[in-house]
Amino acid sequence: MTQRETIYPAGRHDLYNKHGYSAAIKSGDLLFVSGQVGSRSDASPEPDFEAQVCLAFDNLKATLKAAGCGLEDIVDLTTFHTDPENQFDTVMAVKGDIFPEAPYPNWTALGVNWLAGFDFEIKVIARIPG
Repeated sequence: MTQRETIYPAGRHDLYNKHGYSAAIKSGDLLFVSGQVGSRSDASPEPDFEAQVCLAFDNLKATLKAAGCGLEDIVDLTTFHTDPENQFDTVMAVKGDIFPEAPYPNWTALGVNWLAGFDFEIKVIARIPG
């Protein structure tokens, strides 16, 4: 049976324990990252939407780094949007800065009606280098 290892970015372990989930789980050579949001250090949502999207990607990068991964190791990207029609251009611009050239990860974008006070969330699966 494959061993599972929990991964937490520096300084955010308590946030995950409070809500009863892990930031990421390493299983074999794969990393399964829980939804990352644009939460500030006090766990509150960043109010500016573009800044919230950027902060969600920053939080994702911190989780990937804690597992020895980077953005280039992402194979599956899922994003969740509370108002996709009005948010999509902003998300595409930020995502274009994050992934400026091919090969891009595969991507699924979903419209949802609730993200616990946030407007954007990212969930990924990455391959652990090595």
